[in-house]
Amino acid sequence: MNYFHEYDTLKNNTMSKQIILLLTFLLSNLLTSYSQDIDGMFNQGEQKKMAGEFHTAIGFYTKVLNSKPDHLNALLQRAFCQSAEKNYQAAIDDYTKVIAAHPEHIWAYISRGSAYNKLKKFDLAMPDFDKALSLNPDNTEAGEALNNRGWAKEGLNDHDAACKDWNESKKKGNEEAKIILKNTHCK
Repeated sequence: MNYFHEYDTLKNNTMSKQIILLLTFLLSNLLTSYSQDIDGMFNQGEQKKMAGEFHTAIGFYTKVLNSKPDHLNALLQRAFCQSAEKNYQAAIDDYTKVIAAHPEHIWAYISRGSAYNKLKKFDLAMPDFDKALSLNPDNTEAGEALNNRGWAKEGLNDHDAACKDWNESKKKGNEEAKIILKNTHCK
């Protein structure tokens, strides 16, 4: 029996295990650091958004999305900031990505429809509000969808239908609908 060969094999196995442990440790630390970097960038975006620095927030959310393209909250918040900056088409693009990944996301439909309204693309806004209402017609978001759909209908010169939506929105507690109804010729 060759003891030197057995010793070399044992030594190589021990070294292999140590290398594997070292690589596992390094990879774990790298992933933790990577995750913290993404969270840190997202949190910086949130701080800038809350301070009304939407353009700067967009930059942080974009960095997060460059590292992790499926980060839902970064995509939603970037879309929100794009709308706040009046970059409505960019907001629509982001909301469309959210809807593609999460087709039941009510606020993505409402927000995308609202961005279409801002661009006066009322015919494109209508299906988004309809979809949001079909997902859950009885929740608080329904009041918002009805209110915004009312604006789309008004933009399409269907005043009576707009009034109907605003009245339904008011019944669901939407405060803006109450103001609209007070200041329009709705019955």
